[in-house]
Amino acid sequence: MTDALCAEDDLLSVFPLHPSEIRIGYARVSTGGQRLDRQMDALTLAQCRRIFADKKSGKNDARPELKACHAFLQSGDTLVVPALDRYGRSLQDLVNMLAALRRRGIGFTSLHERLDTTTPGGRLIFHVFAALAEFIRELIVQGTNEGLAAARARGRIGGRPTVVNDKLLRAARDMLPNPENSIETIAAMLGVSVGTLYNHIPDLKELRGSRIPAQLDGSPR
Repeated sequence: MTDALCAEDDLLSVFPLHPSEIRIGYARVSTGGQRLDRQMDALTLAQCRRIFADKKSGKNDARPELKACHAFLQSGDTLVVPALDRYGRSLQDLVNMLAALRRRGIGFTSLHERLDTTTPGGRLIFHVFAALAEFIRELIVQGTNEGLAAARARGRIGGRPTVVNDKLLRAARDMLPNPENSIETIAAMLGVSVGTLYNHIPDLKELRGSRIPAQLDGSPR
């Protein structure tokens, strides 16, 4: 199970324990041509007291409004998003951010998926997501190790691919925040050089600096 979870958690306990009834919304569109109107209307209907909105790609960690939103939230509040893909850029990223919100005593609701971590059922779904994210990570690591072993058997040490694709970069991003994985180890596991990781992941140092995405940093309002 991922480190985002605590083994002693009661899956059926309501979270947060002391809700403030304050709901804060976050919306995002990935291109300049898209409109926020529908998301804003849904969040307003959900009785969000304040709404933050980014016009950035989910692949970009520098989402200033999301960072401001997380800094604004206080213990007992609930963060509301129109859909999960408007919030996290990957399953692992989503799990990490939800875990960070839980540690701060903040609830989470996704309107499209009807996921509400302030309820026992919602918390259970979150744990299922976390287990699935860990399972996917282990499959990626296993597949990479098998590929490296096959490459070594053919006399090609490292098994370096000719093309760095999105799947490889996502795997690297998911592993970078874990301090147990050195950059050299991650590069070897994925069959690329350390320089390739630095070249293709501009925020590599930022990802290494924290176990959670950078946009979660920020002092309370």
